[in-house]
Amino acid sequence: MHSYYFYTSNDITMKNWVTFVFLFLLLSSCGDEPKIKEEVINIPCEVNLVRFDQLFFNADENSIKELRKEYSYLLSPTMSDEQLIQSVRTPLYKELYAEVQQQYAEDDDLKSELKLLYQHLKFYFPNFSIPQKTITVISEIDYEHKSFLTDSVTVVALDMYLGKGHRFYESPDYVQLGFEKEQIVQDLVDDFYYRIKKGLSDKSFVSQMVNAGKGVYLKEKVLPLSTDAQKMCYTQEQLEWCEVNEEYIWRYFVERKLLYDTDRELTRRFIDVAPFSKFYLELDNESPGRVGVWLGWKIVQSFMKANDVSLETMLKMDEKELFLQSKYKPKK
Repeated sequence: MHSYYFYTSNDITMKNWVTFVFLFLLLSSCGDEPKIKEEVINIPCEVNLVRFDQLFFNADENSIKELRKEYSYLLSPTMSDEQLIQSVRTPLYKELYAEVQQQYAEDDDLKSELKLLYQHLKFYFPNFSIPQKTITVISEIDYEHKSFLTDSVTVVALDMYLGKGHRFYESPDYVQLGFEKEQIVQDLVDDFYYRIKKGLSDKSFVSQMVNAGKGVYLKEKVLPLSTDAQKMCYTQEQLEWCEVNEEYIWRYFVERKLLYDTDRELTRRFIDVAPFSKFYLELDNESPGRVGVWLGWKIVQSFMKANDVSLETMLKMDEKELFLQSKYKPKK
């Protein structure tokens, strides 16, 4: 029996315990080969987490001036210092702040997840610069700006990750799946992929599927501790529906000659975020949205198994050419 089963709370601090658990899970995961795992966790990485949500809420006449100097990109240039201070005194902001502090009183888990993400990105993309700061904010429920990642800074709106069904959210359930804590790193990878991906060489449906599938495969490599359902922003039941119906989905696309079709309606039916996919059959309400993205992911997985190429090379490939070389066959 390995010695790590005998650690107690007296042996290590809580901060070290969180780090230990994440390292153990990483080394136990099947997402990376052993050599890759070892190289990844040895990449130097320090997560400088700035709780701007706390600094801004507790700002006074003196500290707001310092915040404006250092974080001007987070504060409205058209508002005076007094107006900024008053903005966090509104009932809505106070309520948001209280809820965020309750759910994110401790940030060791978040820092550990971010560290593993940054280390994986640095491993697969040597030119990636680990952000100097990771800043948490309150966006006042801004659905369009949840999180973003650049070479210098990462910004996370914690009020957009309070959990599905939270009283602050009025969007449909299928949208609220993206408001779970686990989706923070998923959204950051989405943002990273959006910045590095190239434009499509053609607008065919299969190219769009593969393009979206590349993004999910990227998560597979840089987020080895995430579940497949989390990578797709699915429930486990939705993921299982796709797995059970993989052959049927593929046959539907092939028999209707949709793969090389350039009709934009196919994007809305099978790629965009939606409550369900639109086969225009009785089973529609049983299906999850974005089945084209899920199938694109399967095609990319098939390609990577059949070809010895790096992650970065694959992401730069022409989508149609990748599909032709994937040798994809649905599970029966």
